[in-house]
Amino acid sequence: MKTTDTPPPADLPPAADPVARTAVTKTDAPAPKESATGGVLNVFSHGVLVIWAFLVALPLLWAVMTSFKDDRSIFTSPWALPDRLHFENWSRAWTQAHMSDYFLNTILVVAGSLAGTLLFGSMAAYVLARFEFPGNRFIYYLFIGGMSFPIILALVPLFYVMNNLGLLNSIHGLILVYIAYSLPFTVFFLTSFFRTLPTSVAEAALIDGASHTRTFFQVMLPMAKPGLISVGIFNFLGQWNQYLLPTVLNTDPDRKVLSQGLVQLAVSQGYKGDWSGLFAGLVMAMLPVLAAYIIFQRQVVAGLTAGALK
Repeated sequence: MKTTDTPPPADLPPAADPVARTAVTKTDAPAPKESATGGVLNVFSHGVLVIWAFLVALPLLWAVMTSFKDDRSIFTSPWALPDRLHFENWSRAWTQAHMSDYFLNTILVVAGSLAGTLLFGSMAAYVLARFEFPGNRFIYYLFIGGMSFPIILALVPLFYVMNNLGLLNSIHGLILVYIAYSLPFTVFFLTSFFRTLPTSVAEAALIDGASHTRTFFQVMLPMAKPGLISVGIFNFLGQWNQYLLPTVLNTDPDRKVLSQGLVQLAVSQGYKGDWSGLFAGLVMAMLPVLAAYIIFQRQVVAGLTAGALK
């Protein structure tokens, strides 16, 4: 009875062995090594990043360390660790230097201006990015021109406008000025971001009967969350550290913001010499900015790279 099994193949002749060995040798050839030039550039770039990180982190760490020293140690041993943690520096800056009042005023101004900037900026950017109408590009370039206009040239007319409107030395007046100051960059950033979002989702919402307002707030705005967080962080940094506008428009001692309070505390050192309290106030003003960036650093990177990934 015949079977369908095929006999095993015969051994290869000796003449074929060199060919097989050659094939194996070619297959197992090692990958080309990285060039020496690429390795040198890699080491150089890492070295530059390490030096840059050191230059940025060292002043911050030194300021935090100095805020826990007494005045004598600041001058006698500026680079040494504090003998103990002088928490009274922080309490003295918070109460006697009125940093608590400055902190509260800054939170009120920045919270109101940041919310208004993101709301009005996103609405304007959505219209400019999604709708074609006469004057679209002209309005867009007006916002771009606002980014290049030096704010120092507008201080004098802005002062008289705010004075005529009765908004000088007021929290809500400073909020309106901050919103106007931050809108050009916000509109420029979010217009490019809204253009990267898919139009099919908005069209589907309109077909289902949603109005343009509902489509924007319930569909497009949640999709633009990475961009809103990114531009929100940048605006928060600029508004929190703003000094020129409140100095001109806000001279009431009870409504001064944190940057004005730090300058006033630094000027008073010529008479009192409370350097430890000054560094404590400086760290107080610095901590919210660092905390905001540490918490939202992933969202910031995602918002900045969203246009390139889509």
